[in-house]
Amino acid sequence: MTLLEIKNKLNQLDKIAFQLPNGKLVPNYFHVTEVGKINKHFIDCGGTVRNEEVVNFQLWNANDYDHRLHPEKLLNIIELSERVLEIDDLKIEVEYQGDTIRKFGLDFDGNHFLLTNKQTDCLAKDNCGIPVEKPKTTLSEINSGSSCTPGGGCC
Repeated sequence: MTLLEIKNKLNQLDKIAFQLPNGKLVPNYFHVTEVGKINKHFIDCGGTVRNEEVVNFQLWNANDYDHRLHPEKLLNIIELSERVLEIDDLKIEVEYQGDTIRKFGLDFDGNHFLLTNKQTDCLAKDNCGIPVEKPKTTLSEINSGSSCTPGGGCC
């Protein structure tokens, strides 16, 4: 989900709810303690220099159980961040404290903002010796339409 997409969703909501990948909701007294632009400038294992930018939201819970962040308040925070930090319509990444700080992607199901699992990946598989997966076939697929049959003399 991008910044423009979340702003459009927030304009249509009466309340905000974030759902973890396991189906549990982030407690409704969460705070958005940061909205920022993260620039990642790195070199991959194949030697290619890369730049990535994302918008980062940090969700945090305190013991202020009566706190509720309303959609218009989060929209104001986002718009202030866009102006001050010169943020474009970038993809959103969400930080949330579990056993350790976890980073999630963001999606929307019509009711909740979904925190989606992120995966690491090699960006230079062709340069770092990772074998390309060969398509798996069954023996029946290999023999179908083939002239190699029992007693056919091809083996």
